[in-house]
Amino acid sequence: MGINQSAIALLSAGLDSSLAVAMALKEGVQIKLALTFDYGQKAAPQEIKQASRLASYWKIPHKQVNLPFFAESGHSSLLRGSTNKELPRLSLDDLDNLEASQKSAKAVWVPNRNGVFIEIAACFAEQLGASYILVGFNREEAATFPDNSKAYRESLNRALSFSTANHVQVISPTELLNKTQIVEMALKLKFPMEFLWSCYENGTQMCGSCESCMRLKRALKQNEVPFDDYFANPSV
Repeated sequence: MGINQSAIALLSAGLDSSLAVAMALKEGVQIKLALTFDYGQKAAPQEIKQASRLASYWKIPHKQVNLPFFAESGHSSLLRGSTNKELPRLSLDDLDNLEASQKSAKAVWVPNRNGVFIEIAACFAEQLGASYILVGFNREEAATFPDNSKAYRESLNRALSFSTANHVQVISPTELLNKTQIVEMALKLKFPMEFLWSCYENGTQMCGSCESCMRLKRALKQNEVPFDDYFANPSV
């Protein structure tokens, strides 16, 4: 990244995608458009609402993209109407248990979701003359989600050098950080934590018990950030 460079951002309002945008803006990257996808996930209403709030906060254009076909993609417990409705619940100890984390990842896996998102973003990037697609990968979850890794990003960039005339590249300023380090960066940038939605559920507050909530809770706790007001179940 660099001064006078521009990007299309994938913004779900989760910790990683939100801080990727905040970090890029800090480095002088122009965000030409933020995309939020409704692919049938339970959390879509809150993700779209909070992503819109963040886009307004940063004064960047925001667009919702609907991908209803994902609802037919299988049994992911992330999706509304899934035959596997029960979301996995992990304890803090489970977060560092590879077997438990892999089981959780399998339950919420949506086939090629990130690949589809990035290819759509590449279309917008080429149309709008943007150099980059900005994503929020992280080192912590890359262990169980291979489409959240540096290796995956680099492989995409090789493909995009052929499929986009302006050779769009995927970047992720968070990809070498774990959740605790990302929260630490959020505090340095004075990021408005109340705008986050890092939950697999859709409610008035983040549920506080799904894997995504538990990872955020742990990161907040390790940075001594009070979080009772963010979660329906604030206990750890």
